[in-house]
Amino acid sequence: MFELIKNGGWMMLPIILCSIGAMGIIGERFWSLRRNIIMPVELVPSIWQLHRDNKLDDATLRRIKMSSPLGAVLAAGLANSEHGRDMMKTSIEEAGHQVVHELERYLNSLGTIASITPLMGLLGTVIGMIKVFSAIMVHGVGDPGVLAGGISEALITTAAGLTVAIPSLIFHRYFERLVDEYVVKMEEESLRLIDIMHGDREED
Repeated sequence: MFELIKNGGWMMLPIILCSIGAMGIIGERFWSLRRNIIMPVELVPSIWQLHRDNKLDDATLRRIKMSSPLGAVLAAGLANSEHGRDMMKTSIEEAGHQVVHELERYLNSLGTIASITPLMGLLGTVIGMIKVFSAIMVHGVGDPGVLAGGISEALITTAAGLTVAIPSLIFHRYFERLVDEYVVKMEEESLRLIDIMHGDREED
């Protein structure tokens, strides 16, 4: 492995750094986007129980808000339930924008890595081919060993760039889809909250 990195030339360094960054982001997102962290199963039933018992005071709302992203969205609506449907909806939308921003943290960076690493590999390929043609100009084409270094560098950097880019792109799309699913579910729970609080719908 060290020999491959060494033969790949200096363009291998930024590609390796990108791979480390991508692995870190993927691990962090897997940990942070767990369903039980984003949308705890027991949260919504506990909120309706507190609502029935008239125990949704300020301290309880703060606890709900800090419990999870879904809790932050629902707590924003509950805190403004006395100000009418429109105010509840506006508060939920504002909280939702903040929550979505947090859920999408680092995904832009992961997408950037997926986009630039093939270009880094291509740049390494170009540099390797420049070395090949420079060697041809100096030594001619009679000695294949003279050309092998540049060709090897060109192929290694291309392969390395694609090796980093492909899984980065796959996980970027996966996390984007996962966030979209969470957002849809939170919107459903929020609309249900508004309807129930204003008597337009019965609790399930």
